Amino acid sequence: MSSERYSAIGLVNPKSPTNVGGVMRAAGCYEADDVFYTGRRYPLAASNGNSQYNTDTQAASETIALTGVESLIDSVEVDVSIVCVDLVEGAIPLPDFQHPQKVLYIFGPEDGTISQQVINRADAVVYVPTVGCMNLAASVNVLLYDRLAKSDLSIAGDDLIRNSRDNNNRVKVKR
Repeated sequence: MSSERYSAIGLVNPKSPTNVGGVMRAAGCYEADDVFYTGRRYPLAASNGNSQYNTDTQAASETIALTGVESLIDSVEVDVSIVCVDLVEGAIPLPDFQHPQKVLYIFGPEDGTISQQVINRADAVVYVPTVGCMNLAASVNVLLYDRLAKSDLSIAGDDLIRNSRDNNNRVKVKR
């Protein structure tokens, strides 16, 4: 991997095409490089055209690969840190976490958790401090926002707004 920065999302056996679409949209908004998933539930649910809602409204899936894999950990190169994101006892609160330059963030399924074997292989385990657990796509958004907010590459200002907003939004703050 030639780049100094790399971020990927790993989903453990996701079940909802809606959530996976939301994850893809988040990956596009925060410029993640890849999205991987394990298990059979997502492809089965996505194959039913009536169950898939288009939540990837920014068409991130056209530029970011969504790839099914047997092992999330084995899907990235050895210089990529593995960070599990789950409500696991002993995890680091996200506000206290320093993000690695090259990282695969692994998220548990909507109705379960990341296996102890994967947790044991992780370089770090973090959690988003909440009362109750968040939706999978919402968790990915919060994590990727935190990465961007803490990075030295955080872009701000009117250029970012102009490049990010919807075509129907041309509102400006009066100064």
